[in-house]
Amino acid sequence: MTDRMSFALVGFGWRAEAFWRLSTRLPDVTCVGAVVRTPRELPVPGFDSLAACLDSVRPDFVVTALPRAVNPDIVTEAVARGVPVLTETPPAPDLAGLRRLWDAVGGSGLVQVAEQYLLMPAHAARLAAVRSGIIGTPTQVQVSSTHQYHAVSLIRGLLGAGHAPASVRATRTTAPLLDPQTRSGWTDDPVPKPATTTIATLDFGDGRSGLYDFTDNQSRNQLRFRRILVRGTHGELRDDEVVHLAAARTIVRSPLVRRQTGYDLDLDGFDTGAVTLGSEVLYRNPYPGLRWNDDEIATATLLQAMAAWVRGAGPAPYPLADGAQDHLIALAVEHAADVDRTVGTTTEAWTTV
Repeated sequence: MTDRMSFALVGFGWRAEAFWRLSTRLPDVTCVGAVVRTPRELPVPGFDSLAACLDSVRPDFVVTALPRAVNPDIVTEAVARGVPVLTETPPAPDLAGLRRLWDAVGGSGLVQVAEQYLLMPAHAARLAAVRSGIIGTPTQVQVSSTHQYHAVSLIRGLLGAGHAPASVRATRTTAPLLDPQTRSGWTDDPVPKPATTTIATLDFGDGRSGLYDFTDNQSRNQLRFRRILVRGTHGELRDDEVVHLAAARTIVRSPLVRRQTGYDLDLDGFDTGAVTLGSEVLYRNPYPGLRWNDDEIATATLLQAMAAWVRGAGPAPYPLADGAQDHLIALAVEHAADVDRTVGTTTEAWTTV
């Protein structure tokens, strides 16, 4: 096996195209084909079925970027052929689907989930700060930034909650809000439209909790701040600042500083450098000179981590058990808001691995 790994895409929409585009700039991974329902011009060979793709180009792994309703069948088919899978989020549409998928492929050890949020530079730096122990043991994480399973991934990861069951309470409110941008670009719509905000509390036991706060389209609506708070036994992290007890009777506030090149007379070009806390480097951009945005950096990191794992040179990037747990809790948030009562997540087969 060579150091350069190959993968095939299943689907070629917005997300799949990003995996292909980023792979063209990476030295150790290449996209060798794509499975699409409708024949069309692609930058890689196209196939009308997964079987045809696997038989023809024999990729080292596949990346699925499909609607959640059809994704489990493709993941199961790939695993049946012994091919590792990086599946987009969420891996299945609902709890029953998660259970069926786990029953079919959970024991294979071949499935990873494309959950990239903790790999984004700012979040990766925050995670490094928390794990350094500067705020002691984390006890609560509050996230108002992204939706459902992505937010749950941030909460679980920063809290270190693992697969602990959660007791969930949630409410929804609706209020007018401008929606200036979507995935398609600027809307140029000057009229506020009803937007729903879901707020939920997650109790993981042992003094650990999370707060989920998301408004429709908040991921792209720049009229809403992104907020993140990690509370610990010895201090807390708020967005890009840490307060902690540095010594007896000495409380210190320290910023997380991101070096972004290309401003003013910095002629190195626009790029992300590193994120530091005092003299400690929490995060360093692994792709200097490529000038990628944070999501691109995270996605490329995930793709390379998948390739390294497949060739036995690195840890599992984000196992199916974690992706399933994220979605399990996200589903509980929506259900708790629907029924207006506390909902508890159950112990599932993947929570015992």
